[in-house]
Amino acid sequence: MSLALILAAGSGERLGTQVPKALVPLGGRSLLQWSIDAISAVRGVEEIVLALPARVTAPQGLKSVTGGPVRSESVRRALSASSHAGPVLVHDAARPLITPALAQSVLDALRADAGADGAIAAVPVSDTIKRAREAPAEVAETLPRSVLWSVQTPQVFHRTALERALDVADEVLAAATDDAWLVERNGGRVILVRSSEQNIKVTTPLDLRLAELLAAGMRSDAP
Repeated sequence: MSLALILAAGSGERLGTQVPKALVPLGGRSLLQWSIDAISAVRGVEEIVLALPARVTAPQGLKSVTGGPVRSESVRRALSASSHAGPVLVHDAARPLITPALAQSVLDALRADAGADGAIAAVPVSDTIKRAREAPAEVAETLPRSVLWSVQTPQVFHRTALERALDVADEVLAAATDDAWLVERNGGRVILVRSSEQNIKVTTPLDLRLAELLAAGMRSDAP
């Protein structure tokens, strides 16, 4: 049995909305509700804890905490709100088009690999990636695309590995862009699970428009 943490404490400033990002509507539901519905349908997820902005209340029946000033502090607070000992699934509500099948595949991958501390959803990059020098703006090197992956959520970890990774100074948490990096820097082994480019992150108005188109396609494909 698993614990799921859904991070929804972002302000949505770059989205240009008047409400927190978690409450932004998409196809008749909030971004947050899309993630709740998908993860609630995953076999073995026994408890869900939400990290929300101040003054935003959780849907009935779900536990919540007020999110922290940085993403990984929100993870730490949400994890501390539950004593569940099983694997921990962490997902950003900014990725509303997560499917139960994707979440299940990441959970299953961690369970199947006895030596892994975490498993994360990701897609191989399709663009050529270049590393730039800080100044002036020029190419330092072209990175081999064949070994590069674009990381998403959900990310799943054994609770003990995630707790150890989060037990760091605040400045380290502030530097973390995902939880897998914290686990990696602590010596943990993290495996990649092939995801879909449809599992986009909604950050800008253009992202939201794309999510609306994709969501409409998902509804039309439903039986």
